[in-house]
Amino acid sequence: MDLLLILTYAGICIAVFKIFNIPLTKWTVPTAVLGGIVIIGVLMILMNYNHPFTANARQVYTSVPIMPLVRGKVIEVPVRPNQLIKAGDVLFKLDPEPFEAVVEQREAEVAAAQQQVPQLLAQLASAQATTNAAKAERDRTQKAYQRYAEGRKKGGKNSPFTELEVENRQQAYLAAEAQLQVAQANQTNAQLAYDSQINGVNTNVARLQSQLDKALFDLEQTVVHAPTDGYVTQLGLRKGMVAVPMPLRPVMTFIPKEESIFVGAFWENSIKRLKEGDEAEFIVTAQPGIVFKGTVVQVMPTIAEGEFQANGSLLGAEAFFVHSRSLVIIDPEPRFDEFDFPMGISGQVAIYTEHFHHVSMIRKVLLRMQGWVNYIFPFH
Repeated sequence: MDLLLILTYAGICIAVFKIFNIPLTKWTVPTAVLGGIVIIGVLMILMNYNHPFTANARQVYTSVPIMPLVRGKVIEVPVRPNQLIKAGDVLFKLDPEPFEAVVEQREAEVAAAQQQVPQLLAQLASAQATTNAAKAERDRTQKAYQRYAEGRKKGGKNSPFTELEVENRQQAYLAAEAQLQVAQANQTNAQLAYDSQINGVNTNVARLQSQLDKALFDLEQTVVHAPTDGYVTQLGLRKGMVAVPMPLRPVMTFIPKEESIFVGAFWENSIKRLKEGDEAEFIVTAQPGIVFKGTVVQVMPTIAEGEFQANGSLLGAEAFFVHSRSLVIIDPEPRFDEFDFPMGISGQVAIYTEHFHHVSMIRKVLLRMQGWVNYIFPFH
């Protein structure tokens, strides 16, 4: 861009010297040179601060790495590369047989656990009956013991009940009391087993049902679908390959169908007056001679060259020697998408602010001249 401005001034000077027959003297030539330095210098300063230009611009897009959530052998890859597909279309399939076997096993376990619930109720009823019988036996032996003990106490030596008989009745009562405690403990265990629930479902059934749900989820993951509208590019996945979720190794790259954005890398002293909504124009190498319009969406608030992370490594002085640029996001006009360019093409961007707006005309002319230069391949 600077060279074009210099060549344009040189061409104007030559034309003026030729048309007006101005002699080449020690006064005219230095005057033309110094005048060019002043004029071009002033114009460059005004344009660089108010209507910056960068030759480092590119269309950017997001790619989605596709990887399965389960391990399996690829049995089908119905998707075709570089063809637009809809969200939900099948990208590839894994062998479902191992996962179907796990699902059947979990279903059998859930069914068995569900059948155990009535058994728990029957066990509880049996434990309650045993408790009732033990309680009745305890009450009977208790009354017999009390009757023998009172008879022995009242009759004294003339009592019909001997000391041994009283002791036997006491032992029988204590044994019945112990049996009742065992029966009550068994009833409590049966009650707890039957009442063990979560959200109204037996805990064992709920646990096995969660395992079944996980098995069903894994079975669903054997069919991988497109996350959004888009296409797969540089497809290398083939039938018979083994796809694994870990380590994280994507098996294909999916490109979502999204609105285009253009990003220009500007020198930091060129972004001082840029703001959202400023007018922008850009040219692309793939389409010489055409200027596209756009709008500034955002001046990125961060610069990658200044980044560091807590990873145990110190930041060296060489990190400060890198010349950094600030990224500016450009929203291109709808006409840009009509050309169906490959994603990621490069270009050059000029932004026009509201300051010294009349000077922007020179920048626009230079940008169009640069677009014509793109016809000449050796310049790239």
